[in-house]
Amino acid sequence: MQFDTHVVRLNSKLDNYLSTQGSLTEAMRYSVLAGGKRFRPILAYCVASLFDTDLNKVDSSACSVEFIHAYSLIHDDLPAMDDDDIRHNQPACHKYFNEAQAILAGDGLQALAFEVLVNDPLLDSKTKIELLSTLTHAAFKMAEGQAIDLSIVSQSVDISVLENMHRKKTGALLSCAVDLGAITAQCSVEDRNILREFSQAIGLAYQIQDDVLDVEAPVGVLGKNQHSDSDKNKPTYPSIIGLSESKQSYQALYKKASSVLELLSVDAQSLQALIQKLQIRSF
Repeated sequence: MQFDTHVVRLNSKLDNYLSTQGSLTEAMRYSVLAGGKRFRPILAYCVASLFDTDLNKVDSSACSVEFIHAYSLIHDDLPAMDDDDIRHNQPACHKYFNEAQAILAGDGLQALAFEVLVNDPLLDSKTKIELLSTLTHAAFKMAEGQAIDLSIVSQSVDISVLENMHRKKTGALLSCAVDLGAITAQCSVEDRNILREFSQAIGLAYQIQDDVLDVEAPVGVLGKNQHSDSDKNKPTYPSIIGLSESKQSYQALYKKASSVLELLSVDAQSLQALIQKLQIRSF
C-alpha cells in the first residue's frame, strides 16, 4: 500500500535526522520513533504525489511536520498540561526520563523542525520561506488551541468553542501538512484552495473521531489511557452532543472532504483512499 511505503520512507529520514542530536538524542528518538500513525507526513507525501512531485523535495516537510507533532505530544503529556502517563503504549517521555528532559526534548524537536526545512538543498529560497511561514503559523495555532483546551476544563461550553479549539489544536497542523505538500508541488491557487477546504474538513473530523475513540477504544489499541479527557473533566463532542451524534458529525465531515476532492484538477484517488482508511481506524 502506498501509505506504508510513505511511512517506511519517513521513518528512515526521521532516524537519520535524530541520530546526532547530542545529549537530547535519546529522549528525542524515544518519542519520535516509538510509533504513531504518521498521518500528517502521509498527507504531505500524498498531496505532493498528486502533482507528480519528486518526493525527495517533500522529505523535509514530512519530517518537519512530524517533529512539530511529536514535540506537541511530549509537552501535552506533561503534568502541567494534560498529565498523561502513556503515549504509544509506552511511558510518556517525562515518565521514562524526567520532566526537565521531556521539556528540552520537545524544545529540541521544535527547533529541529525548522532547521530541517532551512537546510534542505533541494528547495529554493522562495519555497523555503513559504514552507517556514506555513509551519510557524500552524505551530502557533496549535499552541493556542492547547491554551483553550486547558482553559475550559470543568466548564460547560458551547459546541462552537470546542470546534474552534479543535480546529487550532489538531486541525491547524493537519491543514499545514496538506499545505506543505501543495507548496512543494507548486500547484495552482485553485487546487490549493480546494485542498485547504479538504484539510479543514478532515482536521475537524479526525479530532471528533478521537473524542469518540477515547470513549470506545480499549487502552491497548488506543495507545494511551482510555477516558483520558472525561477523567479530567474536559468538554468533548460526546459529552456535549452525545456519542451517536458525534459519530454522525465526523462521518459527515469525511464525506464533505471526499466530495471536495472531486473538484481538483488531478485524480485524488490516494487521498480518497486515505479518507476511507481514516473512517475505519481504531486508534
